[in-house]
Amino acid sequence: MKISSNLSLWTILSIFAQQTFAAESSQPVQSKLSVSGYLETYYLHDFNRPSDDLRPGFTYSHNVTDKPSINLGFIKANFNTEWVRANLALGSGTYMRANYALEPKDLQKLFEANIGLKLSDTVWIDAGLLPSHIGFESAIGIDNWTVTRSMLADNSPYFETGLRLSYTSEDGRWYASGLILNGWQRIQRPDGNTTPSMGHQLTYKPNSRITFNSSSYIGNDKSDEDRRMRYFHNFYGQYQLNDQWGLITGFDIGAEQSEKNSSRYNVWFTPIVIAKFTYSDKLSMSARAEYYQDKDQVIVTTDTPKGFRTFSYSANLDYKISKHFALRAELRKFHSKDKIFQQKDSFSEESLSATTALIMQF
Repeated sequence: MKISSNLSLWTILSIFAQQTFAAESSQPVQSKLSVSGYLETYYLHDFNRPSDDLRPGFTYSHNVTDKPSINLGFIKANFNTEWVRANLALGSGTYMRANYALEPKDLQKLFEANIGLKLSDTVWIDAGLLPSHIGFESAIGIDNWTVTRSMLADNSPYFETGLRLSYTSEDGRWYASGLILNGWQRIQRPDGNTTPSMGHQLTYKPNSRITFNSSSYIGNDKSDEDRRMRYFHNFYGQYQLNDQWGLITGFDIGAEQSEKNSSRYNVWFTPIVIAKFTYSDKLSMSARAEYYQDKDQVIVTTDTPKGFRTFSYSANLDYKISKHFALRAELRKFHSKDKIFQQKDSFSEESLSATTALIMQF
């Protein structure tokens, strides 16, 4: 975040904080400071055996092949009172190296850093480095139904930096937020960029078994000199059909100007469906099918005639060893229109991988 943005943001927050603590000064303050940790190790075998031991460039999670690796490990401190909340987490792993590669070195270990102030019983304002408001998958693998991230998750923001104003209805059915951001998965704005980005999230839970979510992003993620407006929308529904079966359906679509001041837009989209079967408290299985089309290579660059047009299928098995440990396994296949997957010293339209992950959390 640029210095000018920090000054204005923290000035606003300091005013809110002074008012909040003044209001609480005559009352007992119940606070809670907690520390948690997460570690996800994995081994991924790519049957194509790429010579560089890396997965294709559109994978930003579990992207190292044929050697034991850490996808994500972090230590997190969380602070809560009735009127204030804050999070600070430092992380490492192949996920951090891939997703924070464009950030300054001194920020590349910062997994989460934010503070929030309660404005009323239903409204909060949060600022800093936040988890993304887009999508149903997060960087924390144990929270997701599949071992590896979906193509739509890997190629939309995992995190964002800015200001978020949110509302949660008293009955918990509605959640709405508006955001001012530094860009598309950015801590700092791109060089030469002076325009903030915007976003929204609207979630509706008609009952405990159904969730509908709509999220958007609007902004320019390039310099002002090469400004190209990007418009993106994510929609998904999550359904608990019965005690054993769950289903997620989602659809992402984005459009970006082909060049500055152009009326022509390059469009990409991806539909997805994931089904989960819970056999017991310890054992569950999931299956996923998705398609990603980015023929103009806005998000995924292939330098091939048909661009990025790829199907993916996967099946995984999860075993919860205990409250703190879980073992997961997944078999996944990609099929593309062009030969984009490295296969030893050549390229192929297909890629098959097998992944196992051992997760510890406290």
